[in-house]
Amino acid sequence: MPKNKISLFSGVMLALSSLIGSGWLFGSGTAAKVAGPAAIISWVIGAAIMILIAFNYVELGTMFPESGGMSRFAQYSHGPLLGFLAAWANWVSLITLIPIEAVACVQYMAGWPWKWANWTASFMHDGAITTKGLLVVYVFMLVFTLINFWSVKVLTRFTSLVGVFKLVIPTLTIVTLIVVGFHPGNFGHSAATFMPNGTRGIFEAVTVSGIILSYDAFQTVINMAGEMVNPHKNIFRGVWISLTITAVIYIALQVAFIGAVDPTTLAKVGWQEINFSSPFADLAILLGLTWLSILLYMDAFVSPFGTGVTFVATSARTLAAMTRNGNIPSWLGRLNRRYMIPRFAMVADLLLAMVLVFFFRDWSKLATVVSVSTFVAYATGPVTAVSLRKMRPNFTRPFNSKALSWVAPLSFVLTSMVIYWAMWPTTVEVIFVVVLGLPIYAYYQVKYDHVPLRTQLKGSLWMLFYLVALSVLSYVGSKGFGGTGLIEYPYDFVVITILSLIVYRWAIASRIDGPDLKEAAKVNEDVVIDEEQEVRPSH
Repeated sequence: MPKNKISLFSGVMLALSSLIGSGWLFGSGTAAKVAGPAAIISWVIGAAIMILIAFNYVELGTMFPESGGMSRFAQYSHGPLLGFLAAWANWVSLITLIPIEAVACVQYMAGWPWKWANWTASFMHDGAITTKGLLVVYVFMLVFTLINFWSVKVLTRFTSLVGVFKLVIPTLTIVTLIVVGFHPGNFGHSAATFMPNGTRGIFEAVTVSGIILSYDAFQTVINMAGEMVNPHKNIFRGVWISLTITAVIYIALQVAFIGAVDPTTLAKVGWQEINFSSPFADLAILLGLTWLSILLYMDAFVSPFGTGVTFVATSARTLAAMTRNGNIPSWLGRLNRRYMIPRFAMVADLLLAMVLVFFFRDWSKLATVVSVSTFVAYATGPVTAVSLRKMRPNFTRPFNSKALSWVAPLSFVLTSMVIYWAMWPTTVEVIFVVVLGLPIYAYYQVKYDHVPLRTQLKGSLWMLFYLVALSVLSYVGSKGFGGTGLIEYPYDFVVITILSLIVYRWAIASRIDGPDLKEAAKVNEDVVIDEEQEVRPSH
């Protein structure tokens, strides 16, 4: 294997290190509080949505195997303004994931039950990180960055080791809780007890409980594509293998959590009042499983730690890729000569992540920010995949499925739903953060005069309209999703579906056959498929 290249196994472990992070430590507890036993359905819906969205990006990633590729795809089909909006939204979500994992480590530390560890209790107050806890968060984030600061080999060895550990502990937790403290009656005896907040709670939990956050890291494989061995084949394998393993683990964890809650406590307060600061560790202590609680407190370091390390790598490569679009300072994308790693991008990400966690110190709030900003970026995936088929049918496509004709519009509609489920005012707050990048973009456009404004608006006006329309719908939508109730549930879902399909058709019609497609052709020309469909880079 070439030096400093990532194998399929290392790629899967890298993805699992990202996918199985703080989401498994907190997601089940938060989702059960929002949706009750029906949270199981929320995890299934989240997995289905992410698999459909990944379908678009597997085609794009195998066509264009380059590091930080998800920051480039939209620009190829719709020009620089849309490319910037998608890249900026995706980057915001990635740098948010760095502090969210550090916050998870500190939150579990604050719940340590041992007398010698009383000093850690001061790290949290009323569910938020204190100033003292914030300093510990910063230390963790610095360590995440330093592990990435040298070679890819150091990163992959670390994540492969952590990845194995992160598979073993959740599996052990599932089996132990089901064997020792499983109460079938907790799942309810009717639709009302199974879904205490109705079907609305199921959808709400997908976004606000960190479920989407937990599945989001499939893009790790795609963003590291430029450093993978035989990326055109291993991207497809890496994404599907890692997502499938993760979905099975998360759904089983939710089943185990619901079954392990004390029925007496549940009968007194209901699911909405079940509030554990360290969900699985607290359950283990209540069941007298001291050994399991110790393992879980250990894993509260390992799981978020592995994910934080991986997302430093992913976010840095995303920022470095954005510099190639010419809309942010080029020195941010400069690679270290010895290790070929974007160190300047890593430092910039670290500093901005520190600022972000200073203002958002709550895990669930950070999780929602990640979900919404990610899905603003994901809205471009199906649009780009279909547009490129229309403009460049001759491009080499290692993954080329007829199902894209229905998967693309469906995944676009589901993307809109996830953004809406985040609830007003979070929806508009995150969309505002995404739009905040526009002044930076405008500065570089005026300075270098890259592409005529009229051309840029042709490719991106649909997205600007889409963001405004979603914000308005979030405000006037049903009260269950934070709106004013002007459009009641489930009619709000119908309106969003119709809006999404109209905007989707507009977006496809807005494609631009411009100079960016020449860059795309250069990347794609290295992709070769032989007669046996064995894909390899050309030489």
